[in-house]
Amino acid sequence: MTVASPATTGNPSQWIARQILDFLTDVPASRERPLEHPRARAEAIALAARRKAFLASSSLALPPGPLGWLTVLPELVAIWKVQAQMVADIAAVYGQHTTLTREQMLYCLSHAASQAVRDLVVRAGQRWIVHTATTRTIRRVADRIGVKLSQRALGSSLARALPLAGALGVGAYAWYDTRQVARTAIRMFSHEVEFIPADRSTEVPARRVVRDRAQDAREAGL
Repeated sequence: MTVASPATTGNPSQWIARQILDFLTDVPASRERPLEHPRARAEAIALAARRKAFLASSSLALPPGPLGWLTVLPELVAIWKVQAQMVADIAAVYGQHTTLTREQMLYCLSHAASQAVRDLVVRAGQRWIVHTATTRTIRRVADRIGVKLSQRALGSSLARALPLAGALGVGAYAWYDTRQVARTAIRMFSHEVEFIPADRSTEVPARRVVRDRAQDAREAGL
């Protein structure tokens, strides 16, 4: 994926939305294989991704002042690349990589902007329902996420005022964020997934699911 300079591509939210659309063009390939008992391998994949995310984020946050601010948006893209590969690998060990869709990928990566993707993927009991989205819908969702992540980017830029402490703080958030993405992916791919074509999307209306946090915690191994 080509990353353009945000300084030359409009406001931050628009730039992020364009990167998301570019990002969703292809689902990352995976070298992982389906396993009969995939949980341990999925957790190992998640741990490795958290480490990569921490190192990438904290390293990009090290430059002080204006130079550091220039790395804020590219840092978001770098973290998304790490997390997207992690989601693809987790899907693979659960035997679901061949059916992994951009809607699922967007849902897993956008847990921090969950309101933006609530119409794409919903949980119904022990299964997940994935609504195939039109290109127009994906663009609308990307715009919503762009606004949310641009707000996060502002906080990250402020943290760079304290080079070392700020870099550690930004890295710690990347670790936490990647852990949340991994939990979402494991919850999804460890259950049955039903795909609803765009021309049938009105048959199973998307709705906000009341999440059982205790059940989520058990599934995440907490």
